[in-house]
Amino acid sequence: MFARVTQLEIDTLRTSVDESVALFEAEVLPVLRTQPAYRGVYVLATPTGSGILISLWDTAAAAPADADSGFYAEELSKYVTIFKAPPGRERYEVRLADSMGAPQAV
Repeated sequence: MFARVTQLEIDTLRTSVDESVALFEAEVLPVLRTQPAYRGVYVLATPTGSGILISLWDTAAAAPADADSGFYAEELSKYVTIFKAPPGRERYEVRLADSMGAPQAV
């Protein structure tokens, strides 16, 4: 399994963290779920607007940091006004996952 990690900062003068998360859930998540090899996402945020999105993918090819499919750039362009600066992005191999009990090697 592989993860794309996006670091971002929401411009809380334009929109709240709650509004941003609700927007992601309503508009981006349904499209994200249609992407090949998609396995899930974690959305982490501080009250001041710092955030991290961790999306999980079956294969390295499905999770490139530069998002060759165009999906990432297309979705990001729709919401560019809610960020203080362009989000940063990297890809990682998930070496251990423990979300509900005993650790699992992946």
